[in-house]
Amino acid sequence: MQQWLFNRIEAEQRRWFDAQLSAARAEQGDRILFITFGLVPRRLGKQPLGLTGDDLAAAEACLPGWRPDRWSVADAARILFLASLHGRRPDFSSRFGSLCQTAEMAEAVALYRGLPLYPEPADIEPWVGEGLRTNMRSVFEAIAHENPYPMHYLDTHRWNHMVLKALFVGSRLAPIEGLDERANEELARILRDFAHERWAAGRPVPFEIWRCVGPFARGGALGDLERVLESGTTTEQQAAALALAASPDVDAKVLLQRFPVLASAVENGMLEWAGVQ
Repeated sequence: MQQWLFNRIEAEQRRWFDAQLSAARAEQGDRILFITFGLVPRRLGKQPLGLTGDDLAAAEACLPGWRPDRWSVADAARILFLASLHGRRPDFSSRFGSLCQTAEMAEAVALYRGLPLYPEPADIEPWVGEGLRTNMRSVFEAIAHENPYPMHYLDTHRWNHMVLKALFVGSRLAPIEGLDERANEELARILRDFAHERWAAGRPVPFEIWRCVGPFARGGALGDLERVLESGTTTEQQAAALALAASPDVDAKVLLQRFPVLASAVENGMLEWAGVQ
């Protein structure tokens, strides 16, 4: 990551970054760290990091699920600076928590985008939980989207509530790494309750919830999917068809066959989650 950053800033800016890092490593407290976090956009810029396809492939090879394609130069600099202080007292989780408590929005976004790269990942999980409670969508998505940390370190309870929170703040579920791998029966129940509440209020139900329901769809859940197939929009019907295809219940297969065009599209690979918008 250092090479990506240094390739996109001037020599004078690189010297400033190195000097700040050396000073931060030498001091006893974290004064320079906090100062540098605030100065980074002015000294290095806010422009997109502008990673190439090869850069992104290298990121994926280094850490599956890590997709820094939306990072800015300021994001990369802040994350690299913080991660480079590992091994210096106090411990990393305390330093990370202190930054989280005082961070303004752009700083918080950078802090949470860097989660896959930090040491002591399990120790910072409580601070990740605090971040997920935010009402700032950009901060929430810095954790939830294109970030492999939640998939690996959130327990089931926190994972489920992150997925539900995404729906409440209007975020997509597709960019959540591990969405299919960490689907679970409790989450399916929670999302069905959410759907029923929305229907009762005459409000639309986000089509993506059926992706998490499908692998556990049986009984009443099949009735929910039948309702979507019979009265939903085209996108909602496609999502319901894919959910039925993911269900191990024989009745789900029977129900799907009542809608032959959708059933054929799923069976032939013409309908996949990536194409449902």
